[in-house]
Amino acid sequence: MAAKTAGGRLEERWRDILSVHARTLCEIDRALHPHGLIASDFEVLDLLVTEAPEEGAQCRVQNLAGRVHLSQSALSRLIARLERDGLVERSMCVEDRRGVWVTLTRKGRDLHARVLPLQRAALARMLGDG
Repeated sequence: MAAKTAGGRLEERWRDILSVHARTLCEIDRALHPHGLIASDFEVLDLLVTEAPEEGAQCRVQNLAGRVHLSQSALSRLIARLERDGLVERSMCVEDRRGVWVTLTRKGRDLHARVLPLQRAALARMLGDG
């Protein structure tokens, strides 16, 4: 009986985590929508700023894939959409033909800087202590 109760508590905690995650993503999506972004778009831009902070610096898609919670194909589609919007540029890796580089454009850096406070405020609203 104790195992069933402990399992029930774990399931309840898991559902609480999923609920907070879903509500937080929706709040971020609402904050970023006027700027043409959703939470996963922002996450990739944010990682590019972190992984390749200098203007013109490149990041391998493989490095992003390990950090975002998207399938490889979903990440590829997201990057293609960001490229169409002029926020990133893609190029093939000369050393490894299977590899793809992603570079944040000036437009992408500017948009990231503009929406960063909105994303952080949404996180604070949803996850903050107050």
